Amino acid sequence: MAMATFTSFPLPHLPSILAKPAPLFCRRLSLICFSSKTLIPDLSPLSSSFSTIALLNPCNLHGTHGKVAVKAVSSVAFRHSTADAKAKPKPKNAKKEIERSTVYTGKNVREGVAKSAPPKYSKAARRFYNEHIKAKSDKPDDGPQRLNKVLAAAGVASRRSSDELIFQGKVTVNGTICTSPQTKVDISKDSIYVNGNRLPKRLPHKLYFAVNKPKGYICSCGEEPKSIISLFDEYLKGWHRKHQGIPKPRLYTVGRLDVATTGLIIVTNDGDFAQRLSHPSSQIPKEYIATINGVVNRRHLIAISEGTLIDGIKCVPDFVELLPTQGDASRPRLKIVVHEGRNHEVRELVKNAGLELSSLKRVRINRFRLPSDLGLGKFIQLKDSDMKLLEG
Repeated sequence: MAMATFTSFPLPHLPSILAKPAPLFCRRLSLICFSSKTLIPDLSPLSSSFSTIALLNPCNLHGTHGKVAVKAVSSVAFRHSTADAKAKPKPKNAKKEIERSTVYTGKNVREGVAKSAPPKYSKAARRFYNEHIKAKSDKPDDGPQRLNKVLAAAGVASRRSSDELIFQGKVTVNGTICTSPQTKVDISKDSIYVNGNRLPKRLPHKLYFAVNKPKGYICSCGEEPKSIISLFDEYLKGWHRKHQGIPKPRLYTVGRLDVATTGLIIVTNDGDFAQRLSHPSSQIPKEYIATINGVVNRRHLIAISEGTLIDGIKCVPDFVELLPTQGDASRPRLKIVVHEGRNHEVRELVKNAGLELSSLKRVRINRFRLPSDLGLGKFIQLKDSDMKLLEG
């Protein structure tokens, strides 16, 4: 049997060849035998009579009676790769990816501009709609609720004051005087009157605000001129113009801050949320920055960390740290983290350690931190991501 030498040439990836039309990418691989028995592929183009070509494996050479022959049988690995390429499903967005990568020139410029035209609304506008309008304003009502809760949500009075109105017989449901605050009503279906005034068919949606409380303001829902709710007078003044047919929300603070304490406090009209966030069983950490008059020593930090008695209950902080000096501020500052939320807890801890408190500011509730650019007396409406930081 005659011996032959074969010179190999790099070929494109075979599955990619199979995926393309034969007239454009295939070449006839006829083998020409020279006197030195060197096999060279013929890369001349196919004639129009050839529609398909059997791809040959050049390793399958058979010689008989001194002649060289090529067997048109592919290897097992080649057949497997061919089958995998045919069986591989095309991605659903293949057409979109092709359109994105298409370069439009000449007559296709107008068509390309039409396909790549920007959306009607900007990304910022869509995000604002999803976070402030769709996610909150369009939420359906919860269905039947207790009568006192509906009155409080409609801004008639607090839940306790609503109970008094119901007991006094000043509330009617579908023409009948109701004296039970636990009566289930559906404001969208039932006719509810308070002191002869009918309640609207829609309740205000849930609102959540973060306020940077100034010094001297109190946490009260009344008509006091220096209550935290009075900071929302301008916001509520144009409520009926923006929300026609919906009563003004009754806002109140979540928890309390001392009149001399500044910083972060949450304002909402969602009673269930306020109860979850402020109840001691929630164990939500709150971070305070305490500015001290005088020098702070190690024994002071130990005394604060050991805790103190408040109303007969031992209160121990989660974390105490002496912060580094900040700029020209000469007074030392302490970072104190508590979770119980007892009345005057941080002030009592500092006082029990023998230190004099100059100022106190709350900067964090759970994982939500007071924005550094939020001025005193200002507020921001919380987004869904902020709510997850508060409750998560």
